[in-house]
Amino acid sequence: MIERYTRPEMGLLWDLDHKFGKMMEVEVTVAQAQAQLGLIPKIAAQEITKKARFNVKRISEIEKETKHDVIAFVSNMAENIGPHGKYVHFGMTSSDVLDTAFSLQVREAGLVLMQGINNLEKTLKTLVTKHQETLCAGRTHGMFAEPTTFGFKMAGFLMELRRNKQRVKVALDNLAICKLSGAVGTYSSQSPKVEALVAKKLKLKSEVIATQVIPRDRHAEMMTALAMLGTGLERLAVELRHLQRSDVAEITEGFTKGQKGSSAMPHKKNPISAENITGLSRLLRGYAIAALENVALWHERDISHSSVERVIFPDAFIVADYAVHRMSILLDGLDVNKKRMLDNIESSQGQLFSSHVLLALVQKGMRREDAYVLVQRLCHSLGYGEQLKDKLLNDEEVTGLLTPREVEDIFAGKKHKKSIKDILKRVK
Repeated sequence: MIERYTRPEMGLLWDLDHKFGKMMEVEVTVAQAQAQLGLIPKIAAQEITKKARFNVKRISEIEKETKHDVIAFVSNMAENIGPHGKYVHFGMTSSDVLDTAFSLQVREAGLVLMQGINNLEKTLKTLVTKHQETLCAGRTHGMFAEPTTFGFKMAGFLMELRRNKQRVKVALDNLAICKLSGAVGTYSSQSPKVEALVAKKLKLKSEVIATQVIPRDRHAEMMTALAMLGTGLERLAVELRHLQRSDVAEITEGFTKGQKGSSAMPHKKNPISAENITGLSRLLRGYAIAALENVALWHERDISHSSVERVIFPDAFIVADYAVHRMSILLDGLDVNKKRMLDNIESSQGQLFSSHVLLALVQKGMRREDAYVLVQRLCHSLGYGEQLKDKLLNDEEVTGLLTPREVEDIFAGKKHKKSIKDILKRVK
């Protein structure tokens, strides 16, 4: 099952080769901008562009001595370029290249994640359309409430996904930042023109006011958006888990040939994907807390955020991407039991329609409080196998106000279907 859900393209975006590749892209682009502005020789930028390369093993060797990963990276780049390697990282501080390269990594990860979200959105939209008239019991507090449709249920999750998709897009845009303003953000060693030119080349935005780092509220917003995405997935997963319970049995996760639900109980079909997604969402919320803790750094910066981000950003994007794709697969293979949904409606003994009985009596002139007491009394006196509709048709107070046809119409569920169909027109 794990192989089926593996998304190597997301994981590769966060490995050391890709990280250093983005850092090299920043260093080369900076050199090109500096040459364009006459700050370094053009031949230097040409040599840097032509010969730029790195070796992760060599960087690791240098770092053992320097105890500084960026210095090790810059040293490795410079030794590959030759005499003009002295212009690599010219006028920059470590966070300039780290933070700008990180913005590029996050943007690429966002593109991969957005593909998965778009696929999930299409899957949910298909369920909404297919089941817009599939009647089922609506529940509040876990108890029967009023009839709804399975399509209407899914529409709520679809719209939440769209809101979370927008949150992710906004957060990605707010983190698409280029920062080359130097040690404390004052451009003392680097002209703002370089940053502006590099930002344009890399299709990023310049930070308005930075310290030594891009302010970490941007990163916290990104992690919070992913946590919100995960929480939306969890809400759907919890709904599916409840609907798959043996005593409800309205849906079942897809069960493949040869799959086993339990080592001891051969009959089991467990909601394993939904449970897995529920657990993953907890991780995403934890990452958001860690990112919020990263916002308050000492003065112009410290590095307490660095170790945290090296863990939470790769993990959060991989987890979010995995959860989104697993939910898509779950929904694609979902078995919706329409008959069981109708059976459950029937098992409510008609109580799902109590609110409409109340409204009908009020419309016929009965005081609302009196109508409420009447309907409540009839509902609470239902014995095994009895139906609220029959109780109403045998009650003199009710039949004095409502005709048998009017009672039948209430329990046909036509009003519910019509109102739901009208509401679903809002879902494009």
